Amino acid sequence: MKISLQVNGVDHALEIADENMPLLWVVRDILNLKGTKFGCGKAACGACTLHVDGEAVRSCSYAVKFAMNKKITTIEGLGNEQNPHPVQKAWVEHVVPQCGYCQPGFMMAIAALLSKDPNPSDEEIDKNIINVCRCATYYRMRKAIHRAGELTRENLTNETTSS
Repeated sequence: MKISLQVNGVDHALEIADENMPLLWVVRDILNLKGTKFGCGKAACGACTLHVDGEAVRSCSYAVKFAMNKKITTIEGLGNEQNPHPVQKAWVEHVVPQCGYCQPGFMMAIAALLSKDPNPSDEEIDKNIINVCRCATYYRMRKAIHRAGELTRENLTNETTSS
């Protein structure tokens, strides 16, 4: 099956043997973008979270055929060193990662949440961010989520006043 994907702003035309292959394997093994992690393989832990057309998706259980002609964003495309995403800035400010394995999935899930609601309550965070961290950095993550929300709101205000 020939499939077209746009990943982190780059168009790819790929020949895929099995259209039911998880998107995670295409991203990691074919496109060599290793930031998205394999965790449980059952869409339960969230380590494999990335964005498909702006929605957080657990890519270990998302067949590549469903991503055809869609825009995919991985942690590598969320921001960069010169222009980090507010979630990435907040993660650094609050020294969130310990082992770091689950962090890309958390950051992608939170970026998707903040794109819809830049000021989520603790209850909304609990309801929407159900990823699992074995290092239990949840307290620092919550502080970083609120900080990322502040940075997102500041960016929105700056965009509004400059246009």
